Amino acid sequence: MSEPRFTYSLDDLKQMSEEVLRLAKSNGATAAEAEVSLGSGQNVSVRMGETENIEYNRDKGMSVTVYFGQRRGHASTSDLASNALKDTVAAACNIARYTAEDPFCGLAEPSLMAKEIPDLDLHHAWNLTVEEALELAKECEMAARNVDSRINNSEGASVSAYDGMFAYANTHGFNEGYASSRHSISCAVIAEDEESMQRDYWYSNARSPDDLQSAESIGRIAGERTVRRLGGRRLKTVQVPVLFEAPLASGLISNLVSAISGGNLYRKSSFLLDTLGTQVMSPLVNIREEPHLKRGLASAPFDNEGVTTMQRDLIKDGVLQGYMLSSYSARKLGMQTTGNAGGNHNLIVEPCGTGDLDFNGLLKTMGTGLLVTELLGHGLNMVTGDYSRGAAGFWVENGVIAYPVEEITIAGNLRDMFQQIVAIGNDVLAQGSKQTGSILIERMTVAGE
Repeated sequence: MSEPRFTYSLDDLKQMSEEVLRLAKSNGATAAEAEVSLGSGQNVSVRMGETENIEYNRDKGMSVTVYFGQRRGHASTSDLASNALKDTVAAACNIARYTAEDPFCGLAEPSLMAKEIPDLDLHHAWNLTVEEALELAKECEMAARNVDSRINNSEGASVSAYDGMFAYANTHGFNEGYASSRHSISCAVIAEDEESMQRDYWYSNARSPDDLQSAESIGRIAGERTVRRLGGRRLKTVQVPVLFEAPLASGLISNLVSAISGGNLYRKSSFLLDTLGTQVMSPLVNIREEPHLKRGLASAPFDNEGVTTMQRDLIKDGVLQGYMLSSYSARKLGMQTTGNAGGNHNLIVEPCGTGDLDFNGLLKTMGTGLLVTELLGHGLNMVTGDYSRGAAGFWVENGVIAYPVEEITIAGNLRDMFQQIVAIGNDVLAQGSKQTGSILIERMTVAGE
């Protein structure tokens, strides 16, 4: 993909946002906010060495929210022509006029708007032609298929590149934006022996193509992960330690984020209701939010409301230091926004346990138990914390992987599971907004035969 050729510059987007706000005020709005965005992407995929898909996308859009006192209206459009912007603002204003008052709605406080916008190095165009992307995808898939002769089929390999840019403005006088990018390589293959058929995958994504794993290594890991699952067995129902592999451990942190997010808190639909300042995780656990990491996949100088983002401790020695709040949820709770409108920003989970443990060290610490490498279903009750998921992985004995297991269920309660974290490894994966190593839970119920 060549350098992104956006139809508009960032200054153009800022001017459009400003014009939308002017239109909103002329229609009688007491306050308004607008976002104008552009995106350009390319995705290719191959399967069994043959080209399967070549996709391009070019997106653009504008969304506007207007306030008539405490009545709110929202509308959006994918047409950035002046007449379309005018009609969209009029539609938002009409909605607001017929909407019931909400005492908690409105822009974030003016004093919280970001004053300085640091360069977080978030945009790196990938100058990749279609032919080059296809060759990378084929290299990735071939590396996977060459791992073992039992890999006889493939779900394919893909290479994608994306560039985006946006500007956000509101009637407090805030008007800022920036460009960003996100690129990825992935592969999934299928292995078969006399008794079973298994699949697995691997991927890498990053802001810069220089930070991606090589296509060859991604394919090789996907192949190795697939082959090792052959010969899976079922287990009898037991209670044992459970080790969540790093790619899945981030899901546990996502569960924590959901439980302390404003929407679930003010609706009283969280098992961590009213836990600010209390012990919600093991004393070993420390999690901090780092919104200004260079090239971070969830880095941002300000949130979706223009509120400046700041580094902070989320969990300190297991104690919850803060919630995840937008201005709306904060008002509902009688608190102040934490700059998390739109989500969290780079949650960093510190390794902990007996020394600085790598993955093999975690297995030795566990001794005998279950290593989970795949989860199925969505068995979480956010109100009670009850947790039950289909799973697959490996049985571990004396700190060594013994054999693969499948068709099992793991169950517990997240409130207990968080308290029973006994170690977090240094095998950290930076593949999303939560960066954590593998997480070892002291005890869970593993249901099988």
